[in-house]
Amino acid sequence: MTGRLMLLDTASLYFRAYFGVPDSVRAPDGTPVNAVRGLLDFIDRLVRDHRPERLVACMDADWRPQWRVDLIPTYKAHRVAEEHEGAPDEEQVPDTLTPQVPVIEAVLDAVGIARVGVEGYEADDVIGTFAARADGPVDIVTGDRDLYQLVDDRRGIRVLYPLKGVGTLQLTDEAVLREKYGVDGRGYADLALLRGDPSDGLPGVAGIGEKTAARLLADFGDLAGIMAAAGDPASKLTPSQRKRLTEARPYVEVAPKVVRVAGDVPLPEVDTALPRTPRDPAGLEELAARWGLGGSLQRLLTTLAQ
Repeated sequence: MTGRLMLLDTASLYFRAYFGVPDSVRAPDGTPVNAVRGLLDFIDRLVRDHRPERLVACMDADWRPQWRVDLIPTYKAHRVAEEHEGAPDEEQVPDTLTPQVPVIEAVLDAVGIARVGVEGYEADDVIGTFAARADGPVDIVTGDRDLYQLVDDRRGIRVLYPLKGVGTLQLTDEAVLREKYGVDGRGYADLALLRGDPSDGLPGVAGIGEKTAARLLADFGDLAGIMAAAGDPASKLTPSQRKRLTEARPYVEVAPKVVRVAGDVPLPEVDTALPRTPRDPAGLEELAARWGLGGSLQRLLTTLAQ
């Protein structure tokens, strides 16, 4: 199967839908369904505009995997609403969004859109593994810049980054990355690691921001080259850069596994073909009536049928 594959960072998109669509959009019983209907509208627009042959809604089975926390304890720590021993921690999510997630999952399943989450991994890792295994071009739809690391012109992998809804997307290829960040896809993970990311609880290397990180990568090639230079008194690093990199070595040694998306997730066997007709018409009809999905669902079904 070599047709264009579209991979949705589903949580990223339904968060955007939730905040972009008024919560006055409600089911007949008054329950907010703004994230549900907004996501359906997003998928409809994406399929109409980009015509993928295959589509997967990638899910966070574990939004904060323990193996990442073991390496960097601050990883997403500020987003934890409640800790659970032996089970994934609960993420801080708006009260009226949480009940919409099972509805989103049920609707995607009834429509027949492949939905994949794997225990112990984030959606990013599922996306990374699908991209690694793809035989044809891949469009990754996400509002998370971390996935820029997967951009690869040679393999036709690009990121569609929403600037305003999904009607205005930044089609992110290596030229865009070089223009904005001075790196290609492979270099973006090293850039992010050095720069740090407060939203993910990644400290980065003190005193090294985005522009400095890009210059160091241009001078020394990659993270390994930069750290080798830090240990070489004859390198052209400034004394302060050398000191900061040396002090950050314990972080730099473990951070790559945290920052880089996994490419070896044990994916289940799923049919990724774009559905032309609903997988469960009766179930979908019940969901549409129960949650008042109206035109959002009908527009998507019409687009899929075409």
